[in-house]
Amino acid sequence: MESTTLASAAADISDPRAGLRAVSSLRKLADTLELRQVEAALRAGLSWQDIADALGVSRQAVHKKYAKRVDPSIPFPRRNA
Repeated sequence: MESTTLASAAADISDPRAGLRAVSSLRKLADTLELRQVEAALRAGLSWQDIADALGVSRQAVHKKYAKRVDPSIPFPRRNA
């Protein structure tokens, strides 16, 4: 199902079962897209703090969520000890 169709189904309260399925599908799509953008940001040289700022979360939150999920070939920034 196309994302605009999913969004319409998620907003339509006439069929809650279909709406909830659409919300779930949108959440999975958003998670996939967010991971792809985090990987693109790391490849572009952005720091975890830059990514966190763009997402409106803490650096710790974004690092915890994505550090182990990103493509291992991406050399992401590490904190200096």
